[in-house]
Amino acid sequence: MKNYTVIIPAAGQGKRMGAGHNKQFLLLHDKPLIVHTLTVFAQDTHCREVILVVNEQEIEDMSALIKTYGIQKTVRIVPGGRERQQSVFEGLKAVSSDEEIVLIHDGARPFIKVSDIQKLVRSAVQDGAAIIAVPVKDTVKQVEQGEVTNTVDRSSLWAVQTPQAFRLSGILKAHKRAERDGFSGTDDASLVEWIGERVRVVEGDYQNIKLTTPEDMWFAEAIIKMRKEETNA
Repeated sequence: MKNYTVIIPAAGQGKRMGAGHNKQFLLLHDKPLIVHTLTVFAQDTHCREVILVVNEQEIEDMSALIKTYGIQKTVRIVPGGRERQQSVFEGLKAVSSDEEIVLIHDGARPFIKVSDIQKLVRSAVQDGAAIIAVPVKDTVKQVEQGEVTNTVDRSSLWAVQTPQAFRLSGILKAHKRAERDGFSGTDDASLVEWIGERVRVVEGDYQNIKLTTPEDMWFAEAIIKMRKEETNA
């Protein structure tokens, strides 16, 4: 099993959460959201280093959280850019040049399982680029001006999550070319796809939700409660 570095962009202000500040500081089960996410990678012995990308004004606050909650993993904090893609690029520039595999993971996805991370890393080692995703369960329709124009066959549709895993050389090449050509992707894998490289899909877990709106916090509390009950069963 290969070791890896993970980049966690956590510079967004999370306007849809309506918190009035960076949602990474929101308390989830008495701990800030970002602490839950960092703890997952701290528990994985194959995670060599975490690169946390934050707003420059929040570097001190993030450093304080890491110390307060005793995150037992090397965490380097770097300032991000205006958009997520730019922040990830800043994180990639900070990765040690001898690192082969790099993961990119949303700070607001605290429920990724270490077992799924390791499946993803193995796939990236073999295929160069891999994403974690789950099959779409709902019926999906294309809509224009409030009217259905098409019902999409969902059998080939997957909802993409993070982490996404890449060989460092490949994802750096994709980000450099995107910056040069002014291309903006919907996620990091889309940049790799854009330069013509293949991306493997690894099936993940529906619990690996991204906390985006206030309602998601309710679901998050329910997941924590369920996992505790399973552990104590």
